[in-house]
Amino acid sequence: MKTSWTKILNLRVRLFLALTSVVFFCLVAVFVVGWSVAPLYFNQHLVSLHITRPEVMLVEEELRDGFTYAWVTGSAWALGLSLPLALGLSLFVSRRIVQPLTAIQAGTAQFAAGHFERRINAVDIPELDRLILSFNTLADSIQEVEQHRQGLVADLAHELRTPLTVIGGYLEGLQDGSIAADPIIYRRLSRETQRLCKLVCDLQELSKAEAGYLPLEVKPLALAPLGREIIEKLSVQTLEDGPTFTLSLGNLPMVLADPFRVEQILINLLSNALRHTAEGSIHVGGSDRGAFVELYVRDTGTGISQEDLTHIFERFWRSDQSRTRETGGSGIGLTIVKKLVEIQGGKIWVESTLGQGSTFYFTLPVVATFAPA
Repeated sequence: MKTSWTKILNLRVRLFLALTSVVFFCLVAVFVVGWSVAPLYFNQHLVSLHITRPEVMLVEEELRDGFTYAWVTGSAWALGLSLPLALGLSLFVSRRIVQPLTAIQAGTAQFAAGHFERRINAVDIPELDRLILSFNTLADSIQEVEQHRQGLVADLAHELRTPLTVIGGYLEGLQDGSIAADPIIYRRLSRETQRLCKLVCDLQELSKAEAGYLPLEVKPLALAPLGREIIEKLSVQTLEDGPTFTLSLGNLPMVLADPFRVEQILINLLSNALRHTAEGSIHVGGSDRGAFVELYVRDTGTGISQEDLTHIFERFWRSDQSRTRETGGSGIGLTIVKKLVEIQGGKIWVESTLGQGSTFYFTLPVVATFAPA
């Protein structure tokens, strides 16, 4: 198998040879053109001198020899001085170009080896500087993704550990006879198993939403009937001394959204409000904002501190007031809600006062303005 010589020489040597060759052939071209053209013009000058000064004919041969000597000597000096200068400039330019490329190569190699904090310093060559900026931007994005991945794995392991430990403990007790088999034990095992199934389903839903693979069946949707249906479902499950549900979604324009996903959003927000509102009220309302409809779920529950508001939509995050898994849910319900709102072209945010309650707002585009995220 033949190997090209360009594959053997590195980029610095090739740049050096290329630049040197260009300068060398330019000098040769100057010499050849000058040697061809200069005697022609000199002879024309001698002819003109024959007319005005006939005595020039006596020294014409000496003049030609002198011109030839001067031309060859001057050209030799020019070539002798230009070639070292060309070699030096070629070496300088090749180094200036190759050094940033070498730094990029070293940086990408370290980054590929797992050093995600690696960045490359800017250079004064605009094209290479833009390349370095693109690499650093990509590195920032990948480092953020890696940090999220590590956090997700750690959080997921933390979430799975408790139900698996409970199930394992009960099964070992049932196996060795230290725990009597009764309906209470089986209910506890069933509850932990359901919690695991719910967590897996939520993770699958979140994974699809973040990857953009979550299917949407977008259609014109009237919000008031959907809101009444959801409130009726949840009201049946609420204790008599629990919070009351109220609804005010009348006179709102139709939105263009997936009915199943909007129902999922509202159920998640209402279930979250219900977990944190032992008594009082939970209100679902909305207002027309022109291109969007703004919906909200307001409760009179425990509220969220200002420090916690910035983390409320992070996966597996729970506030101190709801840290237990019995009441805190899977920890990714609000993260799923945020993704579901965004892929339907809306935004979501929350306002809350600790001890007074919270209000979750989200928007959905009206029929004529929907644009998928």
